[in-house]
Amino acid sequence: MPGGRSTAAAPARGPVTISFAGYNRAWASWISSRLERHGVRAVPQRLDITPESSIEEALSDLLLSEGRVLIVLSEWYFRLGPRTHDEWNTALRRVVPPNSERFAAVSVTSAALPSAVAALGAADLWNLGALEAERRLLARLGITPVRGTAGDTLGGIRGPRFPLEQPEVYGGVPRRNTRFTGREEVLGALHSSFQQAAPGAAVVTLYGLSGVGKTHIATEYVHRFQTEYDAVWWVRAAERATLREKLAGLAPALGLVTGREYGERLRAVRDALRRGEPYGRWLVVLDGADQPDDVYDLVPSGPGHVLITSQNREWGEHNSSLIEVPVYDRVESVAFVCRRAPRLDEAEADRLADALGDLALALDQNAGALNDSNTPVDEYIELLRRGADVEPGLKVAADFQMTYYTAFSILLNRLREDKPETVDLLRLCVFFAPGPIPVRLLREMQIRDVPEKLAGLLGDSVLWNNAIDKLAQWSVIQVDPQETAAEEGVGTNEIVQMHRLVHQAVRAEMPQDEQSDYSRVVRKILAAADPARPSDSRLWPRYAEIVPHLEASGALASTNPEIQVMVLNCLHYLYLSGEYRTGLQIAEVAAEEWPRLLPAGHRKLWDLVHDQTNLMRATGDIRATEAIDRDAYDRLRQERGDRDLLVLRAAGNLSADLRSLARYDEALRLLEFARDGYRELVGVRDARTLNVQNNIALTYRLLGRYDEALRLDQETMEARRELLRDRHNWTLSSENHFAQDLRLLGRYEQATSVQERNCEVHRTVLGADNPQTLRAEHNLSLCYYRGGDRPRAAALMAGLLERCQRVFGDTGPLTLRVAASYSAFEREHGDLDRARELGEFVLREHRAQFGEEHPYTAGLLGNHGLILRAAGERQQSQLEIETALVTMTAAVGPDHPWTLGCALNATAARNFAGDPEGAAELSRTTADRATAALGKDHPLTLSCRIALATDLRNLRRRPEADKAEEEALAILSGTLGAQHPHTVAARSRTRPYWDFEPLTT
Repeated sequence: MPGGRSTAAAPARGPVTISFAGYNRAWASWISSRLERHGVRAVPQRLDITPESSIEEALSDLLLSEGRVLIVLSEWYFRLGPRTHDEWNTALRRVVPPNSERFAAVSVTSAALPSAVAALGAADLWNLGALEAERRLLARLGITPVRGTAGDTLGGIRGPRFPLEQPEVYGGVPRRNTRFTGREEVLGALHSSFQQAAPGAAVVTLYGLSGVGKTHIATEYVHRFQTEYDAVWWVRAAERATLREKLAGLAPALGLVTGREYGERLRAVRDALRRGEPYGRWLVVLDGADQPDDVYDLVPSGPGHVLITSQNREWGEHNSSLIEVPVYDRVESVAFVCRRAPRLDEAEADRLADALGDLALALDQNAGALNDSNTPVDEYIELLRRGADVEPGLKVAADFQMTYYTAFSILLNRLREDKPETVDLLRLCVFFAPGPIPVRLLREMQIRDVPEKLAGLLGDSVLWNNAIDKLAQWSVIQVDPQETAAEEGVGTNEIVQMHRLVHQAVRAEMPQDEQSDYSRVVRKILAAADPARPSDSRLWPRYAEIVPHLEASGALASTNPEIQVMVLNCLHYLYLSGEYRTGLQIAEVAAEEWPRLLPAGHRKLWDLVHDQTNLMRATGDIRATEAIDRDAYDRLRQERGDRDLLVLRAAGNLSADLRSLARYDEALRLLEFARDGYRELVGVRDARTLNVQNNIALTYRLLGRYDEALRLDQETMEARRELLRDRHNWTLSSENHFAQDLRLLGRYEQATSVQERNCEVHRTVLGADNPQTLRAEHNLSLCYYRGGDRPRAAALMAGLLERCQRVFGDTGPLTLRVAASYSAFEREHGDLDRARELGEFVLREHRAQFGEEHPYTAGLLGNHGLILRAAGERQQSQLEIETALVTMTAAVGPDHPWTLGCALNATAARNFAGDPEGAAELSRTTADRATAALGKDHPLTLSCRIALATDLRNLRRRPEADKAEEEALAILSGTLGAQHPHTVAARSRTRPYWDFEPLTT
């Protein structure tokens, strides 16, 4: 038998799961092959830990596999995440000792590792030969070697080579990048493409933008998978002559006997590769092959693999598979920057990555520059964002001795020489923002409005398409399809995208006069695309296309009146669509620029103030908006008098601030003043008059005048349906208010019926995450809750809170209102700890923003008192509930429904505190006031009557108590139904309570 090998079958053992970092794949492959040869089934499994995942869970998950777990230890294993050694030590100490019989390890590094790896008892394989490494591996796993297999690694048997041994033929390969990060998906796709390729057709091209990391990925592929090849040859392929020379240089390495001419050597090499002799497992890398037409005929064929890196995707036309190399994802960017510049923390690395668009080369050079300087990180990032010249300080690598600026300049020069119109198109695009640019905006531009050099490009579809194709071919832009409405023309459903650093490079090399010309064209394009109806939700997708490009195009500093109107329309759209943060950023820039461009008191300056304060108010900045709006109202009224449209609008703005500050009577007076003025100037059925009418109803609601609010909301809703349309966002808002009034009046079934339809139309017309939709869904959740459908209320509230937190953040006004409602629900029907956490957070935020005397703070304090009572903290509970009653009475008066609700809770607190007389006295007063304010059939009035009956019974005044209880139960059964939770609770003599609900202001 050759080599003395035994033919006896090895006993089946295992299996063994091999856990490894991607960097150590070669070791995992070799270990797997050795175990398989000794009859042990091996399952390699790359460990993948993200910043969000748990190390302890990842290690524990390894134990879900059958058999033992073998960890391949290296410094790369512990860089995953990235995580600190302390974090790894904690996880290893928790998971390994209790499962020591399941874990084993081998070490393939001399670097320092976390101290807790000692628990793994690793066998050291570093700097050993293949035979000794195999012996130690088997010994660590307690595997008895099968006789005759130990020398197979060196005996010519096909299989992965020992990782410390290079292939027989190995030339030109760059050194391994010790800071290589991520790219596991690309490397996996590359390996799979080679493995699945048909014989003789294993050619794969990595293509992408200059600086994206193609060469480093190819280098990592070679080092990671070199054990699968017997010959690896790396060739710089930018020039045909160089490629011929370097390929010919493979002849001596293959042992080919040829003449001295390159042509003869090259033919011999290609023939040997094609036949797979002397090596069938070969890999040839053609790096930087950007001109496929010049070199495609030199690409080897045969049983081996060819890996090409290129900026040019035209390799797809030459029988190559294509794999696009994207920029880093953000996790990879942060991990790489932290390794390249250890002085940066993760947050700083994230900001740097954002400024550089996650481009690998730019991250490497800028992080290197930052690490070698004392410049504050944020100061440096601001320089990048302003397009400052940081090139002289960039840190270039030995294997790529040019900055990314230079690389882009070379690319632009190449395009300029090949197709000049592509550079003209690029120059136009850089005055849009680096994100998506809808091609339709460019193609719909009137030819007469553009410079001569662009007229031919935009007017000739063939020239245009060729320019787009050429830019995409060189990975300068990405062209993606975009879903469009059926009525839009053919050929308009594309968007182009350009990396922000290409954007900066093109803009930086443009003369100032050309920058002015091209930016003026883009501003005209944006103005022409403005539908001029920002309140029409059907047109919001058009505005969403325009808004990202306002600042890049210079629109915010334009003196053109049409451009300024477009900016104002965009701000109004951003407010209505709920994009408050974006709107504030744009408004702040415009507020800096426009006072220099327009005379004091100009109408557009007041329009800007109006839009800016609306956005500020929507984010909760009430104190600041009240000061701005009061100044605007006073100045305009002094200059223009009472009967002026700008004055009336300013009055409406100021009233909104006053409502938020709980100055309801003052707000109502301002609104009535505005309503009378609008009726006189524009008529009763004008949209502006109806808007003020809507806000008067809202103020009635805040004042507890629910009947008046209902009548006025119904009138406004019907008028809006007639003037606008059923599905207009203002009409939908009126329907929501109408349903809210019905609910506050206790007409739960009718409110739910109206609101279910209203929410459905909201989602269809405005989208699920629009603020108006979220407000409507909040109202619906409360309709379900008050109507007794608690399962649907719970499901809707939980999901709604998560969406509000995502859209507005934890402290957004609507987020806080929803959190208050959910806290009350959880107190009664869910998790008391969660209720307390939410309730205390909402109370704390309202105290900070509005102070202790605001009615919302008082109401939320009362809610918190109910939570404390449920938790058994009755003394503190009574204190908070009584304080809430005193504060609410002072804020809104004794007859307001909010005060009556606080009083209802206080009656229970007094009863529990052993003061039945005080409880009964307050119950009687509260019941009488509720009857007068809300009517005898209102649910709050009936709750007060039930509470009174309880207190009378405690005083042994049973006949009076029974009579009050019977009357209340009869009305509850007649209005809400015998099985409604309120009726059932009253019948079982469960004491009623009241939850404060912060209303929209």
